[in-house]
Amino acid sequence: MAAVEYIVIVAAVVVVLGIALAAFLVPRRRRGTVEAPPPRPGVDYQPGVGDDATAPAEAQRTPISDVQLPEPEAPEAPVEPEAPAIERPEPAAGRLVRLRSRLARSQTSLGKGLLSLLSRERLDDETWEEIEDTLLTADLGVAPTQELVERLRTRARVEGIQSPEAARTLLREELLALVDPSLDRMLRTDRHVEDGRPAVVLVVGVNGTGKTTTVGKLARVLVAEDRDVLLGAADTFRAAAADQLTTWGDRVGVVTVRGPEGGDPASVAFDAVKAGIEQEADTVLVDTAGRLQTKVGLMDELGKVKRVIEKHGPVDEVLLVLDATTGQNGLVQARVFGEVVDVTGIVLTKLDGTAKGGIVVAVQRELGVPVKLVGLGEGPDDLAPFDPEAFVDGILGDADG
Repeated sequence: MAAVEYIVIVAAVVVVLGIALAAFLVPRRRRGTVEAPPPRPGVDYQPGVGDDATAPAEAQRTPISDVQLPEPEAPEAPVEPEAPAIERPEPAAGRLVRLRSRLARSQTSLGKGLLSLLSRERLDDETWEEIEDTLLTADLGVAPTQELVERLRTRARVEGIQSPEAARTLLREELLALVDPSLDRMLRTDRHVEDGRPAVVLVVGVNGTGKTTTVGKLARVLVAEDRDVLLGAADTFRAAAADQLTTWGDRVGVVTVRGPEGGDPASVAFDAVKAGIEQEADTVLVDTAGRLQTKVGLMDELGKVKRVIEKHGPVDEVLLVLDATTGQNGLVQARVFGEVVDVTGIVLTKLDGTAKGGIVVAVQRELGVPVKLVGLGEGPDDLAPFDPEAFVDGILGDADG
C-alpha cells in the first residue's frame, strides 16, 4: 500500500512540473492588446491582394504616356435671354366702337331712367323733380343739372313729347350740348417742326387713379399711330413705379428714362426731355408721383417739375388723371391740381362699370378744360380718345331696346 501511495505522489509532482514548464515556455500576451486570428485559407486570404501582395503580370500598371484620357467636354454656350416680343397695339380708332358698347352696358340705368320719366303722359312738377334727382345721382353736379332740367322743361312745353322716340331725341340733343362737342379735345403730341423738339406731355394725379398705367396705355396709343415715344419715370417715391412704367415701355419697344428710387423727380423729368431731344423722339410722356392734394409741399414740388422741364421749352400737355368712380371727390382733386399746374386735358379712368357718366360734364365745368381720354377697362388697349357723340349714344344706346 505504501508503494502505491508513493507512485501517486510521484505522478502528481511530475504533472505539476510539466504544467509549470509549459507556462514558462509559452510567451505571455501584452496586456491591452488583441491578436488577430490567423487567416483561414481559401476564405480570408487571397493571393495577389493586400499590402504584401505581388500584383500579377496582367495587372501591372500602364505607363502614363499610354493612358488615353477622355476629351474634355466643351463648355456650354451661355443661353441668351430671349428679347421680349414687341407688341403692335390696336389703332385707337377701333376703340371708339368699344366705348359705345361698354358705356351702353354700364350707363344704361341713367339713360333708361331719364327716358322713362320723359315718356310719361303727364310731366308734372313731381316728375321733373325725379329727373333732377336722377341727374344728381349720376354726378352731373347741381348747376349743370338745373341747367339741363330747365332746357328740357322749356322744350317739352314748346315742342311737346309725342313718343318715346321724341323723348330720346330731345334728351340726346340736350346731353350732347351739355358735354359740349365744341371743346378742343386734340392731344398735342407732334414733334415741333421749327426746332425738332419733341412734344412733352406731363401726366399728374393722385395715387390710385391709374396714372402710371394711363401713361403706359397712352404710349401704346401713340405707337399705334407710328409715333416715336420716350417715357420719363419721374415718380421716384412709389416703390416699383419705375419698374411698372419700364414694363409698359418694353412691351411696345419704347425707352424709359429713370433715376434712383427716392431721387429728385425734377431731375429725372429734365433728363427724359433731354434724351427725347437727342433721340429725335416725337413725344415724351412724363409720369409723376401721385400727389395728395392736402400735401402743400408735394404739390409745390410738382410745380417745380414743370418749371424744370420748361427749361427745354414749353410743356405741350398737362393731363390730369381722375378716377371716374370718385364722384365729387374727383372735382376737389381737379380744382387743387388746376391751381398748381395749367391742366390742359382730363383723363377719366374706370368710366366703365359703376362709374357715373355725369362726372364728365361736372369736371369739365370745374376746370374749364375738356375730357380728352377715357379708360374703359383693365386691358392694355382700353384707353380711347373721348368722343362726345359716342359717349352720349353709349348712355342712351340700350335705353330704347
